[in-house]
Amino acid sequence: MKKKVFIGIGTVVIITLGFICFCIWLLSGTGSTYYYSQIDNSKVEQVESKGGVIDFKGGLPYSYTLLAYDENGKEKEITFGTSRELKEGAFIRLTVMPVRGVLEWNEVQYDELPVTVQSNYTNPVNE
Repeated sequence: MKKKVFIGIGTVVIITLGFICFCIWLLSGTGSTYYYSQIDNSKVEQVESKGGVIDFKGGLPYSYTLLAYDENGKEKEITFGTSRELKEGAFIRLTVMPVRGVLEWNEVQYDELPVTVQSNYTNPVNE
């Protein structure tokens, strides 16, 4: 009987610790990847609230779906929300996490793009 109680308590402790570690990992942003893209305002969509009690979009009325590249040049289509329309032609770095999606975006200069990513875009200075 005591053995079953100890096994039960041990199992609950292990599951609880695992859940806490998962939550810390999820909130920390560890395991995120940088993707790079260029703003194309023809790909922006204005999103209206569905009228629900909870706004899961965080009040972000604009949604972009852009082709983006990781540091190795691998392409991926990424959708993210913003509070405003972004500057046409601007380069951005997206921080993307597997479960949470896009955590943040920052505008960057062409020179800050990895070389493998630069090959997919035209240098604005050379235009």
